[in-house]
Amino acid sequence: MLHKGSVQLLILSQCTFITLDYKLNFQPEKAHQIPQLHERVAERVYNLLTSNGGLYIKLGQAIGANAALMPRPMQDRFGRLFDDAPQIPYPSVLSVFRSEFGRSPVGPDGVFAEFDEQAVASASIAQVHRARLKSGEWVAVKIQKPDVSKQVEWDLGAFRIVMWMFESWFDMPVFFAVDFISNHLRQELDFLQEARNAITTAKFVATEPRLSGKVHIPKVYAEYSTRRVLTAEWVDGVRLSDRSGIRRLMGEDSRIGPHPMDPSLEGVQLRGGLRAIMQTMVELFSAQMFSWGWVHCDPHPGNIIIRPHPQHRLYPQLVLLDHGLYVRVGDEFRRKYAELWRALLATDWDTVETITTSWGIGAPDLFASATLLRPVSFRTRRDEDGNGDSENDTVNQYERSLLMKERLKNFLYDTDKMPKELIFLGRNMRIVQGNNQVLGSPVNRIKITAYWASRSLTTTTNLTFSQRLREYRRDMAFRIVMFSIDLVFWASKLRQWIRTLLGLASEGFEDELERDMRGFAKRAFGVDVAPGVFLG
Repeated sequence: MLHKGSVQLLILSQCTFITLDYKLNFQPEKAHQIPQLHERVAERVYNLLTSNGGLYIKLGQAIGANAALMPRPMQDRFGRLFDDAPQIPYPSVLSVFRSEFGRSPVGPDGVFAEFDEQAVASASIAQVHRARLKSGEWVAVKIQKPDVSKQVEWDLGAFRIVMWMFESWFDMPVFFAVDFISNHLRQELDFLQEARNAITTAKFVATEPRLSGKVHIPKVYAEYSTRRVLTAEWVDGVRLSDRSGIRRLMGEDSRIGPHPMDPSLEGVQLRGGLRAIMQTMVELFSAQMFSWGWVHCDPHPGNIIIRPHPQHRLYPQLVLLDHGLYVRVGDEFRRKYAELWRALLATDWDTVETITTSWGIGAPDLFASATLLRPVSFRTRRDEDGNGDSENDTVNQYERSLLMKERLKNFLYDTDKMPKELIFLGRNMRIVQGNNQVLGSPVNRIKITAYWASRSLTTTTNLTFSQRLREYRRDMAFRIVMFSIDLVFWASKLRQWIRTLLGLASEGFEDELERDMRGFAKRAFGVDVAPGVFLG
């Protein structure tokens, strides 16, 4: 990793190169060269982020949350920004421990009875080691990499520059979110805050009958945790990112054998199939959004472990890891967000337009599509010149870029009104959708989420008797409307089953929605969206 002053100089030089490149080459007469221009810029930004690692990967992922509306080369590059990194050497681990605890991980006066010098996982800002407490329990020890905390403010300053660049080049309204994102990323570097987040989530899960027992949050050992070291319960199981291992564990793969990461699961097959896993997952994150107002912002497959339930060994339990990044949403926003979801599925377009307008959003049907992650149109959409969708087939690359910029400006016309929480909620929902998609769409994600949204409105506090009765009536009417969504889902499952039976490539419900969304992005923005970009 470069010295912080060198990093700043490198960023400024790259900003200068990119600005000049666009100034000289983003011209009508060079329309045929614009794809190569986007390719050069994407490569420069990607190399800048990956060469510095650490918080820059997190920053790139924050930018990548809007990748679907960026030029195709940007989509391809930011889609490869995985949160993994080489391990730091053990002497660096020792220095962190001595700084935080005044002693080594092991030894006569060590913190632990045993400590594996080789990390079991390494990401951009921390790595995890397995250890055993002197009382006998096995634990996971998350250790922050030394350079991350030293350079955080420099890195966030670079993030500010990069977001300014994107707003300047693409007229994408993103700079308004810099302070909100930066504040939450700072919190992610405080492992004591992560410990508090985990404890808060565990309390929420314990009080929700539909999730208690089905979801587990690893116990935090506060006495062995500091701002840069977090010690939590060690959990054996299969990560959701291990698709073949998950299918074997859930009895949906005929191959039975030892799992390479956990031989103790040899021959274990749990009940409920993939549907049981995804039902719990979608309900968990729906509860966070609509009932608790406390949302985990990074539910990617590597942060989810499936294991046999400790008391009911034939059934799965979902273990949620990495509680560094949460967003808290207020009661007023939560109520509006739930109303928005119910209105979207009930085709109550007046309510949708009222809510989105109050949030400074000028294209409610585009926002509705981004929320549901399926195309939504509550009026016949035609382009401003009346030529309909065929316009995007005739314009050149320069005109298409200008059209996209104009529509993005109209989409978010007042950033001061926009609830910043939507930035992280959108990322959460895209990742949950991706989890469902890669497992073959075993559940109707939209229906489950919408049910939680509607039901949460019936339990809102401070309602009068007549208001609560009205909400229950609306909820009952909504459930009748939702029957049509179920029909669409099961029709998709039938097509998927028939294709599998015929030996053809199967396509799940989420795959169909993604294909429709890619077409929608092409028509609405003139953007050529890469396959899989909506996976989050």
